Amino acid sequence: MSKTIPAHRSHDPVNNLKRSDPFQFGSRYLLPEDDPFEFNAWDHVEPSSEDLDHFASQLAAQRAAPVSDFDRNRFNGDPAQWWNKFYTNNTSNFFKDRKWLPQEFPILNKVTRKGAGKKLLLEIGAGAGNTCFPIAKGNENEDLMVYACDFSPKAVSLIRESPAYDPKMLRAEVWDVASPDLPLGLEEESVDVVLMIFIFSALHPTQWGQSVCNVWRVLKPGGEVCFRDYGRGDLAQVRMKKGRWMEENFYIRGDGTRVYFFDKEELRSIWSGEMFRNNSTQDEDFNETKVDGPFIAERSKDDDATGELTAIGSSVIFGSIEPSSKKPFEACFKIESLGVDRRLLINRQRQLKMYRCWMQGRFRKVDPTKGTAAN
Repeated sequence: MSKTIPAHRSHDPVNNLKRSDPFQFGSRYLLPEDDPFEFNAWDHVEPSSEDLDHFASQLAAQRAAPVSDFDRNRFNGDPAQWWNKFYTNNTSNFFKDRKWLPQEFPILNKVTRKGAGKKLLLEIGAGAGNTCFPIAKGNENEDLMVYACDFSPKAVSLIRESPAYDPKMLRAEVWDVASPDLPLGLEEESVDVVLMIFIFSALHPTQWGQSVCNVWRVLKPGGEVCFRDYGRGDLAQVRMKKGRWMEENFYIRGDGTRVYFFDKEELRSIWSGEMFRNNSTQDEDFNETKVDGPFIAERSKDDDATGELTAIGSSVIFGSIEPSSKKPFEACFKIESLGVDRRLLINRQRQLKMYRCWMQGRFRKVDPTKGTAAN
């Protein structure tokens, strides 16, 4: 009897079509007896020691040729303008619709289910609508409202001008998650689910605290954050050219947009609030926060997003604008799940191996005094 070959390992053209559904994601493991060049992609493959050495040498070269001080201030000064240019040149056709999200984040199936009741979903960093539109299209809940925000006015205009934009179920607004204010029309503790897909990486590290605080403020007790972003050692980081390195793991792309590459434990520290509670002290009189350790920056226009910033040795002092009683380091989340999604991409013609790395997690709003979900 012939052995049945799983679809994800079959070379039958029926199984090799470019499918829109993601049901085979994460199931093709590279075994010792496998030929890596048999398929175009393998899941959960750790880089080899040789690849790690190559990554280290690339990082050393990047640090040795950082972005100039002039360009650092230029790119940090008004990051929204660079995203405006990006969406002017790349409309909704640039990104593929993220139809895979409900599979990765089952809560999306719950809030869009018929009869789920009144639900409010906030997408931060909505771009041209490649997440909010597929969610709206597949929605069966008549009481669902999707609130799509982006700090690029051009991106928001693309959503509003789309034929798929239905104000009865979808609202698009300009909002910077690192600003001291909540999105127009949203109240504190009004949101059931927050989507943050490849948006946190666009923030300067000194903006993380205010952003986490804002997400905390807008979520209902027990509300959930669905998070996906770039991981440390991703192909995009390894390939960064000279003149792109701004700070450790923080770069400027060729189009002027910024990107940070995260580590798993770093994200755990950020979203649990540990980073801010352990490394910060706040002076109530001056409303000023001193952060030691990983936050090293220079003064630039961008610092106005979180107040005055001054680099002092290995510390940064920045005035944190507190719009509510919740300070950034007091806002914490229970880490429901946090994992590293690795994929080995293969160029069979050129015999090249390319490693992708993404971080994915679910964070639930908790009471920091109890450390449990505030249901």
